Amino acid sequence: MKLYQISYDLRKQRDYLSLYERIKAYGTWCHALESTWIIVSDQTAVQIRDNLQMALDKDDGLLVTRLQGEGAWVGLSDEITQWLKNQASHCTV
Repeated sequence: MKLYQISYDLRKQRDYLSLYERIKAYGTWCHALESTWIIVSDQTAVQIRDNLQMALDKDDGLLVTRLQGEGAWVGLSDEITQWLKNQASHCTV
């Protein structure tokens, strides 16, 4: 399993519900920041992008990045911090 960061910019219609449903369907997820989620998946970044893109309008932006190695953050809740630490220790680099 691999960790991926999903960042998006929904511009005009802002249909968050459809995007959130697709993200949550991955099963293991964390809504880390307002427009940033972290998921665990065996899919590639391209496969995840293609899946999530179906919930976006043509003017929306989406970035899917595999997380590996070192990471740092500030201002996240204790729950999110613990989730990130737990998932990072279980995922492949």
